[in-house]
Amino acid sequence: MISFKYHFNQDLVELQASNWIGLEQVFVNGKRVSRKLNFGPKSEHEVKLNSGAPCKFQLLIDPNSEQMICRIYKQNRLITSIKQGKENLMQSRLLLQSVIIVMAVSSLGMLLVV
Repeated sequence: MISFKYHFNQDLVELQASNWIGLEQVFVNGKRVSRKLNFGPKSEHEVKLNSGAPCKFQLLIDPNSEQMICRIYKQNRLITSIKQGKENLMQSRLLLQSVIIVMAVSSLGMLLVV
């Protein structure tokens, strides 16, 4: 799971994206305000902040650097561009692979006991 967080004045906004199942979610102050499945190289979420101001999230993968980029716009003005590198993606994948291996080994152990 990849997470991008940003503080607007009173609001904490967060975009979470699963690099395995394609689920993307946007939260404003802990409340989910947008959710979609995406398996492509880019996506977009448009939400409203608690103040009523429009906020747009663009999520994309830079094909040259393989970095995941989250661009955040408020009232159609680019506020920030947050990047996560290839290392973060690899760590996330390794963690998920480890969990799957442990679960598989546990399941095999349960079958052998029975």
